[in-house]
Amino acid sequence: MNTESPSAAPDPPPEPEIRPPAAAAPERRRLTLDLDVDVCVVGAGLAGLAVALEAARMGASVAVLEARHVGWNASGHHLGTVMPGYELAAADLVARLGVDHARELWALSRQGVGRVRALADEMPDAARLAATGALQVSHVDLGDAFAARLDMLGGGLGAAVEGWPAALVRERLRTRRYFQAIHYPDAFDVDARAYLDGLAALAQRAGVRIFEDSPVVSFEASGIRKRIMTAAARLRAAHVVLAGNVHLGAPSPRLTATLLPVWRYAAVTEPLGERLAEVIGFPGAVMDLDGVDHFRVVEGDRLIWASPETTWAGAPARHGRAIRRRIATVFPALGKVALRETWCGTVGQTVHGMPQIGALRPGLWVASGFGRHGLNTTALAGQLIARGMLWGDDRWRLFAPFELVWAGGRAGRVAGQIVSGWTRASAAAKGARARWHERAEARETAREARVAAANRQMGGGGS
Repeated sequence: MNTESPSAAPDPPPEPEIRPPAAAAPERRRLTLDLDVDVCVVGAGLAGLAVALEAARMGASVAVLEARHVGWNASGHHLGTVMPGYELAAADLVARLGVDHARELWALSRQGVGRVRALADEMPDAARLAATGALQVSHVDLGDAFAARLDMLGGGLGAAVEGWPAALVRERLRTRRYFQAIHYPDAFDVDARAYLDGLAALAQRAGVRIFEDSPVVSFEASGIRKRIMTAAARLRAAHVVLAGNVHLGAPSPRLTATLLPVWRYAAVTEPLGERLAEVIGFPGAVMDLDGVDHFRVVEGDRLIWASPETTWAGAPARHGRAIRRRIATVFPALGKVALRETWCGTVGQTVHGMPQIGALRPGLWVASGFGRHGLNTTALAGQLIARGMLWGDDRWRLFAPFELVWAGGRAGRVAGQIVSGWTRASAAAKGARARWHERAEARETAREARVAAANRQMGGGGS
């Protein structure tokens, strides 16, 4: 991977308002003594813990350095949906790389889904939820393009998908805002926090040493043994994995500058009773093809919903009002809903829409840029990087065409906010036009039926 970097790295993103962290566990104390290991992972989020776990199970000595505490940001504040694919649309993936290369990448994403499932099966029952599938719904009538999209996913990329017509979608989701949907029957959900805590526990059980409150001040990547400095101690390692997402900061500001920080806001409602089952009859996660909404039913009668996003930190409570309005817009039959809790997490999005997985130079690896990709890619990165470091497996090179590209700094964040707003407005406008056409067609069909009935009456009267 090569980096197209700016002349000066932008200021690090401000700290988001999220739920207060739990106290650090005694066994995850601060690093205070010099240490020598095979692998040092910087960042104790989902990707960093996945790399650490896989490397430790392959026999390496592993230390994880975390500036705050395990999963303190986006990794501990996601919706837990596990399904194949990437942020970059399948058609764009094929257009850029060709069918064969895209098919290999898609197969890796399915491998990531399987790995999450296998890891969740090793955890307490609370981590893994039912395999309920996932729906990607459309705001517009896709027409013939719907069949083409299904053929691309199923025939071209080998994905396990089903096409749902609008009638079936509206039978399961009581709203006129959705038309066709792509159903991923093998998708499932995990409890976000339980899965993260379970991943950390599995890593520690495998011998990984996790040091919280240990931010990396600097590191030297040249030479066979890399040198990593924290405020209180030094660490040496044969391999260093940068998995700090947009919060990596001082160790590699230029790498941080290749990610656009995005704050995604979510909320869970108070119990909605029987009316929720009357409105939403699909048990899995639902997300729209425009990336506006993502929701699912939890605890039987609550709704968890993620929708607004910004490229600057905002108050979750204020965006909670936007989530309430969004729920009322999509499902008016639910009426006014009360929110039990609202939160946000900061993800890093790449310019090209693919994760950053691979080697920057010998012994220096990156696992980052997982915004909008889902849990499958974090587990996949764990396997690919660990096997690349310790076994010489070079399948990580399948991601090599997606180089590290500067995200534009402050101007990029402004542009990102504009694009996000335009996407939401465009989706709303396209949906409104589609529903107007649908109503117009219904009115025309009814008019033709009335004319036909009148003609039949006239014909019957003259016979």
